[in-house]
Amino acid sequence: MHDLNYGLKQLCARNRDGSFATQVNRERILTLVANQLREMGFVNMHVQSLKPKHVEALVQRWLAEGLSAGTLKNRMATLRWWAEKNGKANVVAKSNDAYGIPDRRYVTNVSKARELTSDDLARVTDPYTRMSLRLQAAFGLRREESLKIRPGWADRGDTLVLKDSWAKGGRAREIPIRNAEQRHVLDEVKKFAGRGSLIPADRTYVQQLRRFEYQCDQAGIDRVHGHRADSTGGRNRLVKTFSGCFVV
Repeated sequence: MHDLNYGLKQLCARNRDGSFATQVNRERILTLVANQLREMGFVNMHVQSLKPKHVEALVQRWLAEGLSAGTLKNRMATLRWWAEKNGKANVVAKSNDAYGIPDRRYVTNVSKARELTSDDLARVTDPYTRMSLRLQAAFGLRREESLKIRPGWADRGDTLVLKDSWAKGGRAREIPIRNAEQRHVLDEVKKFAGRGSLIPADRTYVQQLRRFEYQCDQAGIDRVHGHRADSTGGRNRLVKTFSGCFVV
């Protein structure tokens, strides 16, 4: 393991700020950052080496990759965390505007769901992650649900049944299968998973979660949801794409 990767791993181990998911995401981003810095020619770095030139190089690379504003802001927050833990908060500008990073756009009563496209899926190399993303898009599954689900068990013909151990807050739920496109996606995922889940047999949930996050990050996918209840408690209007239904 390279010095910077090891140093950042140790930094994360010593500073467990935030939820477990936040910690996992932070370590994943820092691993990516260390690898990309080395790819760009910044060799022999250690955890105290972060300078403005490194931040600038990373941001220019990310902007050129066309990553979403949400992904960029998450990465910048992680860089600021690294700098602050080193006692060098001024290494990273306080405002993302200084780097030309666009603002997220928030619109009242309009879903922020990410529309999954065929190009997105083509950039995802892990087939388990690809299938989880398709289920998220078609049925509005949450991330944990889309990994833990055993589609062969969950499919009840006209309903997708989610166990309490898969669902947020330990609350089982059911999702109607409303159209042919959802049925098509579910049948393909069932064929892929067989009697198992969308976590490979040789991986734990946490290991697959890290792989899923890394794959989405590399593909520039911020979030993907299907039809979910809107803020008024009703159902959002649906727009069909190649892989399912998405709110608008």
